Amino acid sequence: MYDKDLVLEVLGQIRTASQTILDRFKSIKGVSDFTDSSAGREKLDSICMLLIVIGESLKKLDKISQGSLLPKYSQIDWKKAKGLRDIISHQYFDVNAEAIFDVCKTKIKTLFDTISNIIEDLK
Repeated sequence: MYDKDLVLEVLGQIRTASQTILDRFKSIKGVSDFTDSSAGREKLDSICMLLIVIGESLKKLDKISQGSLLPKYSQIDWKKAKGLRDIISHQYFDVNAEAIFDVCKTKIKTLFDTISNIIEDLK
């Protein structure tokens, strides 16, 4: 068995980071909103940092739960979510704004909802 309080704390941090991404992404309508201005690039940078934090936190969750928690929630490709952290961290100057835009547009809300469900299930 794992430390449920610690798992809930990490899940809460992931949920907060996901909500922050959703909030920061609201004004982004296309990839050019990330790439064509200093403010857009700053927003891209800040979102990438949060994606790194999420990926690292997911890895931490796997470690704490001995890999038993996340596989129960197949709505998310957990391997890709954790792998995105590695791509951003290790190839930062080659980060593809289109890929980050797609992740924000199509994946983060599902991640937020799934993490919220896991939290509720554990309570």
